Amino acid sequence: MNNTKTVLILGSGSDMAKAIARNFAKNHFSIQLAGRDMEKMERLKQDLINRYDATVSSHHFDAVDFGSHNFLIDSLPVLPDIIIYAAGYMADQKEAQLDWKLTSYMIDANYSGAVSIINKFALLFENRGSGTIAGISSVAGDRGRASNYIYGSTKAALTTYLSGLRNSLFKKNVQVLTIKPGFVYTKMTQHINLPPKLTSNTEYVAEKIFKAIMEKKNTIYIKPIWRWIMQIIRFIPEPIFKRGNL
Repeated sequence: MNNTKTVLILGSGSDMAKAIARNFAKNHFSIQLAGRDMEKMERLKQDLINRYDATVSSHHFDAVDFGSHNFLIDSLPVLPDIIIYAAGYMADQKEAQLDWKLTSYMIDANYSGAVSIINKFALLFENRGSGTIAGISSVAGDRGRASNYIYGSTKAALTTYLSGLRNSLFKKNVQVLTIKPGFVYTKMTQHINLPPKLTSNTEYVAEKIFKAIMEKKNTIYIKPIWRWIMQIIRFIPEPIFKRGNL
């Protein structure tokens, strides 16, 4: 009997998602990759097979194409034990203010698409009586800031959704994990001068996520210092906070 567990990574094209896939493959999980760029999925699939002799399948997934989400589920060889929603998008705040399409895309990629696909797996996991749902949110959702409040609002919505889902599924033996990475070194951030003490590499993020899932955590800040930073920021009185223009 094959007791190998399976993880589905939704939005497998990012640097962070690739590191997550490698970490789970290293730990003898079967991997289901899901993303928009099938060529990229196939390259990652072959890498996981070559490195770890992993069982890997690749599937097309577009977070903002809600009508296709049922087809993704139907295409999976097995119902996964774990799903990780790693899809997302961050546009420039000023550009998004002027272009509704950018704002709408952020809402759909970061929140609406997550709710659409996670709702479906939540019902399947509830009926089965087991499973783990993990969503990558952001510290940006802990309090609205002038510099990125549109993006932050989408992550705040995702955090609230995952919190309610966790409460709803607790008695059904389904774990729901909220992940808040903070700053991460990736191709998307290589042009930004990030503070080293507050920034993680993708391998560290992947290890922390794997550990949190194994330990059935509820919410994790990848670097614990972010929990205290955001707690301080949340408690700054609004009359003072709004003058800071953070």
